[in-house]
Amino acid sequence: MLYRLTRDRTAIVAAVVAPLAVAAVLVPFRGSFSNTNAALVLVVVVVAVAAIGNRLAGALAALSAAVWFDFFLTVPYERFTITRSADVTTAVLLLAVGLAVSQLAARARRLQIIAITDAGYLSQIRDTAELAQSSTGPDAVVDQVRHQLTGLLQLSGCRFEYGSLLGHPPRLEQDGTVVSGRTRWDVDRLGLPDEEVELRAFAGGRFLGRFMMRPAPGAAPSLQARLVAVTLANQVGVALSTSSR
Repeated sequence: MLYRLTRDRTAIVAAVVAPLAVAAVLVPFRGSFSNTNAALVLVVVVVAVAAIGNRLAGALAALSAAVWFDFFLTVPYERFTITRSADVTTAVLLLAVGLAVSQLAARARRLQIIAITDAGYLSQIRDTAELAQSSTGPDAVVDQVRHQLTGLLQLSGCRFEYGSLLGHPPRLEQDGTVVSGRTRWDVDRLGLPDEEVELRAFAGGRFLGRFMMRPAPGAAPSLQARLVAVTLANQVGVALSTSSR
């Protein structure tokens, strides 16, 4: 218990200091290093903090990363002001993606797996968050995530159902496990079930729809890929929730 408290306190300190330090290190390169790439570097820092700490540490790191990104890496430099709309978008996305990935990393830590820092996974989460933040309707977000899930989870087909819960298919849960009936399905050993698997989209704990996914023969995506899939589906939930207000 004492070790856990010490680790969480260390993570809180790292959440404040680490994004500041990394943003400062990037200052000499800000003329040749794109702000998008700088934001991705800061997202990796957020992931690392959340992996050793908890959700609070991850959220604080995401906020700290967005603040120091603004201060050190956007024009005018060394001021808490952003003048370019592209930089405003990047800063907002850095915060949104940082928060999403920090939740993912905290969940991954509970499952005792390596935190997700793969650039391809982070890029997919960033792209979906960017689309969800745009004026595009939620159908575009649904369509993008449907294509992303097909690649992530090795699917032969994927469709989205709005707000319906018919039948009792196997389900990809929020922690990345797959449940069939009342039994946990061993994806690593057996692969995904040879039938449609549902992945529900939530926002604020509210169910808003589900992806119905048909795995390709022999599909056995890693736990990391399944956790990313859950995060992407919940981005759809946020887009649907926002559009219904």
